[in-house]
Amino acid sequence: MKILVLNSGSSSLKYQLFDMMNEEVMAKGLVERIGLEGSILTHRPANKEKQEIHADITDHSVAIKLVLDALTNQEHGVIADMKEIDAVGHRAVHGGSTFAQSTLIDDKVIEQMEKLVDLAPLHNPPGLLGIEACKRIMPDIPQVAVFDTSFHQTMPESSFIYGLPYEMYTKYEIRRYGFHGTSHRFVSERAAALMNKPISELKIITCHLGNGSSITAVDKGKVVDTSLGFTPLEGLIMGTRCGDIDPAIVPYIMEKENMDVKQINDFLNKKCGMLGVSGVSSDLRNIEEAAGEGNHRAQLTLDIFYKRIVKYIGSYAAEMNGVDVIVFTAGIGENSIPMREAVCANLTFLGVEFESSANNFRGEEKEITKPGSKVKVFVIPTNEELMIARDTKELVK
Repeated sequence: MKILVLNSGSSSLKYQLFDMMNEEVMAKGLVERIGLEGSILTHRPANKEKQEIHADITDHSVAIKLVLDALTNQEHGVIADMKEIDAVGHRAVHGGSTFAQSTLIDDKVIEQMEKLVDLAPLHNPPGLLGIEACKRIMPDIPQVAVFDTSFHQTMPESSFIYGLPYEMYTKYEIRRYGFHGTSHRFVSERAAALMNKPISELKIITCHLGNGSSITAVDKGKVVDTSLGFTPLEGLIMGTRCGDIDPAIVPYIMEKENMDVKQINDFLNKKCGMLGVSGVSSDLRNIEEAAGEGNHRAQLTLDIFYKRIVKYIGSYAAEMNGVDVIVFTAGIGENSIPMREAVCANLTFLGVEFESSANNFRGEEKEITKPGSKVKVFVIPTNEELMIARDTKELVK
């Protein structure tokens, strides 16, 4: 079975084609600047030269047609005909309370997804564009939506309800949803495999740390709490997002800086976080470098980031009454050697015995605790695309 996985952004389209016989990537690529000047497709077929295709890519339909042409091209393609694709799996950001699991897409599902646009106005519309484009171009090929929020739908009400009048939840669906669910699910299942135990017997804390970050408590295979909330703004300090702050700060800044709703929303999402505190960059690598050169604000940013990771891990261990495994994943989790060491140094109270000699690596799957450590800590590269492909395979078999 061959499955095409698509991740549609407002002006971009990422794709991977999987052969599910062995779960190998046959080709992957990125379409950039859809609807803008200078649009380009970068196509990377397995065991062949990378191709850059410049074209006038006016919309997502044109982008998907270009991807299919690249996949079936005689020289740099990997399949002979579009009909070899058995299904398409779409990354869908927000499923609200409606979608607790991945689902086959039909007109009713699309209608329900359209109703959720208010919850993710930046992310859900591009996803719908990709789905509609695929429907037009390959109407007979089944499609599946895999939601970032669905893995978190096992949270109890006590974890997802905010301290607001309950009517705010029933009227407007204001609640904690959580995101990065496909990543948290992939690495928690992989951690259980590395422990050689059923996930139903484990208490796992997964740390998806990148430009956007979240930490999730997974008890017996089910999410019981997660750091991102109604939007991806809550929780840890992130690249440009503020994370947890006193809500009263928002109207205070609006008044002092004469901001409207859109301006304060842009400010909290795009000008705060690591960028705002450090004044250096939103990229942790640049901040680590500046801190190494003695930049106080850069070091302060690192200290805040590390401390909040520890706070969430500690609180989730308390919430689950223990923890067996902690996982670091995503861009920072997989690659920041100093972050992993700093965080693990503050987790000895849980029974983490950090092995510094095992931590000097980037982007690999590896344990970084001593063999006798009560709590195991793993670095596991995430693979959301493979998780989407697996769900798609199961639903269309």
